[in-house]
Parts: sequence; C-alpha cells; structure tokens
Amino acid sequence: MTWFFTIIFIFVIVQRLAEMLYAKSNEKRMKQQGAIESGAAHYKWIVLLHVLFFIALLVEVLYLDIMETGIWWLFLVIFIVAQILRIWALASLGQFWNTKILVLPGAEKVRKGPYRWIPHPNYIVVALEILSLPLIFGAWRTALVFTIANALLLLLVRIPAEEKALQQLEN
Repeated sequence: MTWFFTIIFIFVIVQRLAEMLYAKSNEKRMKQQGAIESGAAHYKWIVLLHVLFFIALLVEVLYLDIMETGIWWLFLVIFIVAQILRIWALASLGQFWNTKILVLPGAEKVRKGPYRWIPHPNYIVVALEILSLPLIFGAWRTALVFTIANALLLLLVRIPAEEKALQQLEN
C-alpha cells in the first residue's frame, strides 16, 4: 500500500501548495482593494498544525507499525467527499477564498454554495481530511492527535476570530 500512500500524499501536498498560491493571489488583490486582515496572530499556529500533521502522517505510515483496517475504503470515501466539498466551498467563495481571515469593507457576506447552509464548510472539510486521510492507511495516532488539536484550534481560536471579523463586515 506504500505506492497508494505515496500517490495520495503527493496529491494532497500539491493541492495544498496550489491552494497557497491561489490564496496569496487573492490576498494580494483583496488588500489592494482595502481588505483588512484579522486573526494574524494565530495564523502561524494553523500553519504549524498542518505542517506537523503531514510530517506525523508520513512518519507513522512509513516508519511505525500501523493497524490495517478492513474499512480503509470507508475513510477513502469520506476523504473524497471532503475533496468535493472543498472544491465547492472554494468555488463558492471565489476571489474571497483565503487561508487568512481577510475582510473587504463594503463586500457582502458570501451566501451561496455550501455557505447557504453551513457557516464554515471549509473547516468541516479540514476536519474530515485530518480524520480520514490517516485512517485510510491505518495511522490512527495521527488521526487522533491532530483531530483533537485541529478541533481545539478551530473551535477556541479560528472560528471565533472569523465570526468577529464577519460581524465587522455586516456592520
């Protein structure tokens, strides 16, 4: 299963790098239009969490005894569904999609796509990925540790910061 892991791992890394380039382009354009960044102090912790996640996943799958499971395909389905939701969320936000919290004064809050029903669909995507990706390969330690760390970071820091920034947009 090493070849399968390698393909999926490279796919996700390339996807993240492409998203970072897209986010940087959106950030530059939005800041030129007067966007204000919020939550910059915690951004480094989000980046660190994601970097450590990929390192832990790589180490656990390649170097530790992993517990293979007969339901790995279920976690693959969850991961694929998360990818579809990711693309939908990203496309719905379009030029406003970013990894940082940027508020463009005068812009209306996006209320299309999954944002019609769910306030933070991209965070659901991230949570599903952090849980399902390691479990495809039996890396339960990575899934457990980073699912908890991500939930704490999102629920206690990121989502409140984003909600506060979005309230400023609506005022």
